[in-house]
Amino acid sequence: MNTCFASVDSMKASLFTQIPLPMATVKKTVRVAAAQMTSVNDLMVNFNTCSRLIQEAATAGAKLICFPENFSYMGEKSGDSVKIAEALDGPVMQQYCSLARDSKIWLSLGGFQERFDDTHLCNTHVVIDDAGMIQSTYQKMHLFDVDVPGGSSYKESSFTAPGTNIVSVDSPIGRLGITVCYDLRFPKIYQQLRFDQNAQVIAAAQAGKHNEKRESYGDTLIIDPWGTVVGRLPDRFSTGIVVVDIDFSLLDSVRTKMPIDKQRVSIDL
Repeated sequence: MNTCFASVDSMKASLFTQIPLPMATVKKTVRVAAAQMTSVNDLMVNFNTCSRLIQEAATAGAKLICFPENFSYMGEKSGDSVKIAEALDGPVMQQYCSLARDSKIWLSLGGFQERFDDTHLCNTHVVIDDAGMIQSTYQKMHLFDVDVPGGSSYKESSFTAPGTNIVSVDSPIGRLGITVCYDLRFPKIYQQLRFDQNAQVIAAAQAGKHNEKRESYGDTLIIDPWGTVVGRLPDRFSTGIVVVDIDFSLLDSVRTKMPIDKQRVSIDL
């Protein structure tokens, strides 16, 4: 049972899980937003797009907005991302910290090119609070090394150093367990977050044509615990946000009536 911002484009989605705080410390509903965008190989163009979407989310009353992997940069050629990678205290991430502070909204930045060394980066999900402070980071563990049938070959490990730690952080909408993109294909990390930490899933998507070689499917949407789509961008190619009020009372009700966390059987294979 998950309430989620879900994307059909698992190649480009950024994800985090959310664990509600005790009912005495969190409201029954909280407003969140998920962004859909078409990142390009221009840091300032992407920053301006993110800035506009952040302002829209803040105006709509969202407490947190989720951005997809590669929100700040989408390279056109292999190795481009390594060239522009920088530390988290560098000028690019500090611009996003200023955006969060000025807009008074938390940011989930789902895949930043954090410099690792001269030939590798870390695909890092960054959570920034509404005071502009980095509260947590997660380095993508599962790297996309895949030959797409009838399509291109990808080898993310050729330029990306994998992370090794599962990460959680407190936020206004509960406790966030952070993941990125291809992690979605590996259920164990989500089983730990769901069953051990009572988690939900939220995702945001890239969409449209980034360059001559790369295109993303998009279709950012919001799903309630029963699988009902409660929010969706009207165009899977468009840039924009989808906003929803997460209803904790509905979540609690579903989990009480269907206690799969208590019924799960441990199986040794």
